[in-house]
Formats: sequence, C-alpha cells, structure tokens
Amino acid sequence: MGTRVAYPIQIKEMAIKMKQDKIPVKTIMEELGIKNKTQIETWWRWYRHGENHRLVQPVGKQYSYGKGPEELSTETQLKNENNFLKIHIDGVKKIQRVGKDVEPEIFVELVKLMKGKLTITALCQLFEVSRATYYRWTHRKDLGKLTALEEAVRRLCFLHKFRYGYRKIAALINQEYKVNKNTIQKIMQKYHWNCRVKIKKRNKVGQPYKIVENKLNRQFASEAPLKKLVTDITYLPFGQKQLYLSSVMDLYNGEIIAYTIGDKQDTAFVLDTLDQLPKTTDCLLHSDQGSVYTSFDYQNQIKHKGITMSMSRKGTPSDNACIESFHASLKSETFYLDKLTNEPTSIVIETVKEYITYYNEVRIQQKLGYQSPIEYRKSAA
Repeated sequence: MGTRVAYPIQIKEMAIKMKQDKIPVKTIMEELGIKNKTQIETWWRWYRHGENHRLVQPVGKQYSYGKGPEELSTETQLKNENNFLKIHIDGVKKIQRVGKDVEPEIFVELVKLMKGKLTITALCQLFEVSRATYYRWTHRKDLGKLTALEEAVRRLCFLHKFRYGYRKIAALINQEYKVNKNTIQKIMQKYHWNCRVKIKKRNKVGQPYKIVENKLNRQFASEAPLKKLVTDITYLPFGQKQLYLSSVMDLYNGEIIAYTIGDKQDTAFVLDTLDQLPKTTDCLLHSDQGSVYTSFDYQNQIKHKGITMSMSRKGTPSDNACIESFHASLKSETFYLDKLTNEPTSIVIETVKEYITYYNEVRIQQKLGYQSPIEYRKSAA
C-alpha cells in the first residue's frame, strides 16, 4: 500500500466547491494535485450528508456522527503539510522526468515557485541536487534562454497541453519556419516537451514459453461434453480491491465447469482453475495468449493432463467469443444492473458465485432449446 496523503482542509473545501460548480473530477484532480478520484467522492459524500466535521479528521481516524477530532497539534499539522508537499514534489519529479538527470532550467524555476513553502536545502535534498550545483546553475548566463525556434516549439507544446507529438508540432511550426521534423523532435526531447497522452508502448521483457496455433478456429459447436473447453480471465473492479475471475466453459452446453476468484492474476491462479477440471481424454482447451497461459508451469500441467492446447490469434478476442460473452453477461446482469460499484470483497465474491450457479442451473438459453446448461446436459444424456 502506498503512502496515505493527508490533504489540507483548504484543498478539500476547494475540491467540494469545484464539484458544486460541475467541474469534471479529472480536472479537479489535475488542478489540486489529488491522486485518487475516490478521495474526492468521499469528501463530496461527507459534504452531502452534513458530515463536514470529518473533513478535518486525521488520516485513518473515524468518529461517531456529530463528534469531530480535537484541534490538531502544530506538530501534526506541519507533518501533514510536509507529507502533502512531498507528494506534490514527487508528482513534479515524475511529470518533468527529473531526478537522476535534473534539468537546470526546471529546477531553478521550481525553487522560485516554492519560495516560502520549502527551503532551498529541502528541495535540493528531494531532488538529490547539491546546493553548490544549484547556485552554479543560477549564475549561468545561458540558463533559461531559448532560441526563437525553441520558444516557438515551447509555446505550441504548452498551448496544446502536450497533446501533440513532434510531427504535429513540426507541421504547425512549418507554417512560419522551414524546419525538419527531426529537429523539432530533438528540441522536444531536450526539454521533455514530448506528447504525454499516448505514451510509447515497450515490449515486455522476456519471451513466452510456448505459443500454439488456433486449433479451435471459431468452431464453437461441440458434439459431446468435455471435448471443447474455453478459458479466460476477467477483471472484477466492483469492490474495495481489484479481484479477478478465471473460468472454464464447456462449449457443449455453455456450462461453467471450473472457476477461481482471486486478487492476483498469476500462474498459480489459473492453475487452480485447471486443477478443477475432471479427468478426460481427447480434450481441446482454448485460451488467449496471456502470459499465464504461455508460461512453462501452465503448459507443463496441460501436457501432464493430456489436454491439447489452442490459442487465439494475438489481439483477436473474438476467437474466444463464448467465454468473453459469459463474462460480459455476468457483469451486466449483476453488478451493472444492481449498480454495485464499491462493495465489500465478500459481497463481490458471493455475487459471482451465486450468478455462476444461476447461470448453470436456472438461466435458459435459446441455443439450448430454452433450457439451462445443466438441464440440457442431463436431457441429452
């Protein structure tokens, strides 16, 4: 768990005021430096319920209705404010990408902005810059001076709130200057003015142990039980912590024959689901190319069970449409229908279990002749 932030009462009141003015939560978070949107929702709920006394309570403290905390000591107030300022400094370090490679212009400007709030010594310690280095930067004659082209690039980047990459900025610049786009790219990289919307994706380190071909090939009909199985993982973001559901469906009747609910999406999680499968021969199990399915441990267990593996093509969820459809139905017919968005973990787990039982035993399907999966299997037998 990360550090819990004690926001000053002024920040909380400003957030509530902006909420009253119908300002989007995302904008409030950006302008006030609030890390989590649920924090704003909590303050707003307290305000609507007339529990304004809770806005001044220390982090982690709760009081009965109508009873607020005693006046905080000066030491506690300073501690909370220092923690709050540190979080903001950390945010600035991430946004400006400073730390090991601090930009002199940015740091000198930051010291000016934080004057009266943090000392030069404190800022130098936070950014791991020596005081001597800071004072040397302040005496540089070229510090802060931009060429006409650099100033034009800076102006456009800030004007468009860093939504444009170097190609679009170059296109705008070329309305006034004739300059190569690679030059614009170098300037933007030098001053860290790169686009902050679509961050370049990098390939994950390491390679999957084994990827197999799509043997199922969207042939979702099965003539007998336990011949064609499909599996997948879905998110359950409806509780106080993130949960995951791993399930296996028999394509013969659409029955969920194995499932696991957990808070970690690792190999052990899907192996638990795999171990629930009954013993069978000549069985095909289809999944996507997720790292848990391509791992050595999972593939080794598949081989040990005598199961033939099949995998969707990369980036093609429709190759596993049946299990994707089940997960969508589970969410839409429970959490979305009943508007369950922030429930205790036990309620989320119980809701999923009850729905799977309902889905298998009660919920009729047109393709099964308006029978439930288990009714269909029994009648066919």
